[in-house]
Order: sequence, then structure tokens, then C-alpha cells
Amino acid sequence: MIPRPDPTLETLVLNMGPQHPSTHGVLRVVLKLDGEYVLEAHPVIGYGHRMHEKMGEVRNVSGFYANVGRMDYAGALSFGHGHVLAVERMLGIEVPPRAEYIRVITTELNRIASHLLWFGAFLLDLGAFTPILYSFDDREYILDLLEHVTGARLTFSYFRVGGVNRDLDERFIQGTRVFIRRMRSRFEVYHKLVTGNVIFRKRVEGVGVISPDMIRKYGATGPVARGSGIPYDIRRVEPYSVYSEFDFDIPTFPEGDCFARYRVRLAEMEQSLRIVEQALDRLPDGPIMAEKVPKKLKLGPGEVYQAVEAARGELGYYLVGDGTDVPYRLKIRPPSYSNLSLLNELAEGVLLADLVAIMGSLDLVIPEIDR
Repeated sequence: MIPRPDPTLETLVLNMGPQHPSTHGVLRVVLKLDGEYVLEAHPVIGYGHRMHEKMGEVRNVSGFYANVGRMDYAGALSFGHGHVLAVERMLGIEVPPRAEYIRVITTELNRIASHLLWFGAFLLDLGAFTPILYSFDDREYILDLLEHVTGARLTFSYFRVGGVNRDLDERFIQGTRVFIRRMRSRFEVYHKLVTGNVIFRKRVEGVGVISPDMIRKYGATGPVARGSGIPYDIRRVEPYSVYSEFDFDIPTFPEGDCFARYRVRLAEMEQSLRIVEQALDRLPDGPIMAEKVPKKLKLGPGEVYQAVEAARGELGYYLVGDGTDVPYRLKIRPPSYSNLSLLNELAEGVLLADLVAIMGSLDLVIPEIDR
């Protein structure tokens, strides 16, 4: 006798992606649904796998450096910063103070640009078109500044082992000061347009609540962790470069929902402006490259792990050298991989429409996951 299926257990399997506007890259999520409620959500990654880590093990440091900005196209300078810091730490290279300040200034501007990109895209996912016009207007201003000093607008390759490849000029410095004043006046617009909008609040408040235990269980970091009340920021817990010299806060909100993660990122942009302003005021004179950086960078033998705070959380480079100019092993810890891993547990029991808000609030960049 053939058993008849239980009609109360009827479910639907739905593919979200790999080409879907709210996945922000080539990501497929296999959903198991009971009506409009999500029972399971399994991410399927790897569609954009490019073997970046393996390329880092067959090329020398300079030859691989252009790859790191391709992993996080929205926050490329943080990926470059972590990579050169790991190599400099292994080789014992001391970077001139002016170069360290320039790295912080440009990286923080890039962090603001990344958050502005997320802000516009997140609201667009939820059906609001106008905010992205404002955020991209501000983001274009930053990209103009960064293009002037780095020569690129997206996948920057500006840092070098021992410093940076070009000094800041007066045009960049004055333009950045003008941008700081402009950006501070824009937060009021954003809060009136979005933060206080009742439709937006209905879509994000109490939705996608992540507990601190879940954050620790999956190793989530960045605004995702700080939106659950955990004040974990590599710039403060393991200070690198010259971050210890600046006065800035680590914004946290304990609610753990999509709205808390939204507020963290808006507050972080204000803190990045504080860091950039202090760095410009104290920008020291001097060289932008260390003396006696060897042309052939022989690594080790030895190993280092260098972490930095990228726009989406902790980014780590584990580098093993065997005395040659090509790393024996390169392992990269990108923040989005851990942040995505909690999706299945988080999505259980939520409405399908809320899943778009939840995924948007995680601010995933898929190429850094696929690598």
C-alpha cells in the first residue's frame, strides 16, 4: 500500500537567485516554503569562484596585489590595507607616519562610500527608489576624490608594501574637508527621508532579530555584530596602523533587528568622518614610502595573521612564507562568509517578503565569499 502524503506538510522549494536583485551578486538561496513562510534557506555559493587564494600562492606579492581589491569591489582599500600590513609585518618593514595617515584617510572614505552604496541598494530592495539617488550623489563625490589620488574609482590598487604610490595634494585635502561639511549636513536629509519613514520602519523593526549568542556561534562581525549590541571592531580591539591615535566611537544597538543594523551603518559614517577630519588636521610631513624596501620581497620562513576592520567586518590574511618571494600559503578570512552562514537559522519561520530585508541588512558582497 502506497502511503498518501500528509496535506498539512505540503511545502514548496523555490530558488532565490543565482540572478536576483536582492542577492547583490551571483548567489543562489534554496528556499523551502510553507505558504509564505520560510522553513529553510540554504545558500549555494561558488558561482563567482576565481581561485584568488591559489593565485596568491603562485604569484609574488606585487603580482597578486591587484587581486585583493576585486574580492570586495565596494570596499577595496580595506582589502588592500590588510594585505600590505600582513606582508610588512612578516618582513618587519616600518611604514612612514604620513603614509599610514594617508591609508587611514582613504580607507575611511572608502568605508563611507561602501555604506552609501549599501544604503541606496537596501532601500531599493525594499521598494524605495528615491534614497539611492541621494546616496549615489554623495558617493560620487567620494569617488571623485579617490580617483584624483589613486587613479581608480572602484577596484583600487593604491597601497604599496612600505607606503602608498602617490602623495596627497592640496586639492584632495581641501576637497575632503568640503565633503566632510557636506556629508554632515546630509544625515538630516537621510533621517527625514528614511529613518523616520513609517513604511520603512514597518519593514525593518523587529525583523530578522539576531541574538548575541547567534553572532558568536557563527563568528559574525562588523555592523551585523554591532547591531546586536556587541562592540567588536578590529580598529579598537586590535589597533593597527595609526587608529589608536584617533578619538572615535564604536556605535552599537542592542535590538539585533534590521533597523539596528541600519542605524549602526549610518552612525559609522559619522564616526568615519571624525577619523578623516582628525587625520587631515594631524597629517604629518615626510616620505610616503619606507626606505630600503627590497625589490624582491622574500617571505619568511614564518607565518603571520593580520586582521583589519573592513566595511562588512573582520577581514583577515593568514600568510605563510618559506623564504621565497611567493607565499607558501595564503588564507583569507572575509567577513561576508561568516555573516551569510547564519542565514538558515535566522530565516526559519520568517515571511518570504521579510527575507529580502534580512539579506539586505547583512550587506553581503558575494565575490569576497566566492573568492
